[in-house]
Amino acid sequence: MISGSLSLSIGALVGVALSGGFVYWEIGRYATPQVPATLFDERRELFAYTAGLFVGVPLAVAYVLFVISMASLALPGALLFLALLIGGTEVAQWALLRTRFWGRDESGPFYALGYRVAIGGIISLALVSEYVSVTGLSALGIALVLIDSVAVVGLEAAGALLSVRSRPGSGRVGGGPVSGAIFGAIGFFLLGLGAASGLAIAFAAALVALIGAVLVYQRLRPLLAAIPAPGKGPGGPPSREGTRYARTDRPIPSTSEGPDREK
Repeated sequence: MISGSLSLSIGALVGVALSGGFVYWEIGRYATPQVPATLFDERRELFAYTAGLFVGVPLAVAYVLFVISMASLALPGALLFLALLIGGTEVAQWALLRTRFWGRDESGPFYALGYRVAIGGIISLALVSEYVSVTGLSALGIALVLIDSVAVVGLEAAGALLSVRSRPGSGRVGGGPVSGAIFGAIGFFLLGLGAASGLAIAFAAALVALIGAVLVYQRLRPLLAAIPAPGKGPGGPPSREGTRYARTDRPIPSTSEGPDREK
C-alpha cells in the first residue's frame, strides 16, 4: 500500500502521460509541419484539453463509485453511476461544441477529441491512484490497471469522434450522442466487470474494451484529415496561412530570395 499523496502523484503521472501523449502524437499529426496547414486552432485545442481535466474530476468520481458498486455486486447502484458517467460525458461534449469558442468552425472534432482524452486521463488518474493506495502491488495487478487506463483513454477518444454528428456530404453514416453513449456504456461496463470477477475475466474484458476502442477510432480517424483548416469552408483548399494562433501563420520562405530569407 502506498500513501495517498504518492498514489495521487503516480496516478497523475500515468493519466497525464496517456492523455497528453495522445494529444501530442495523434492530434499533432494534423498540425504543421506534418501537414501543409494546421487543421485546428492550437490555442483552442490546449484550452479544450485543460477544460477536460477539470470536467473529468466529477466524472472520475462517478467512475470510482461505479467500480466500487460493481465490486460489491450492487448492480442498481453500478448502473446509476455508469449512467451518470456516460450521460455527464456526452452532455459535456455537447456543451463544448455549442460554445462560440470551440464550436464555431469545422475543427470542432479536434477540440472534442482533446477534451474527451483529458477526461480519460483524469479517470485513469483515479483508477491508478485507487489501485496503488488500497491494493497490494503485484505484477499482474499493475499490468491490469495499466491496460484499464489505456482502454479508458481509448474509449474516450473513440467516443469523442463517434459522438460527433455526421456532416452533410461527408459520406459518413450514423454518429451522434446516442451512438457515443451506447458505445461508452458497453466499454466502461466491460471494464467494471474486472472488479466483480476474477483476474482472468478482468484481463479479457479490458482487452475487449481496448480492442473495440482501437477499431472504432481507426474507422473514424479518416474524418479528421477531411476537416478543412480554420477559416476555410468545407472542401476548401488547405491554407498555408492558417489562423492567428496556429503555427502555420509563420511567413513562408521565398525561393527567389534564398531559403534563409522571408517574404
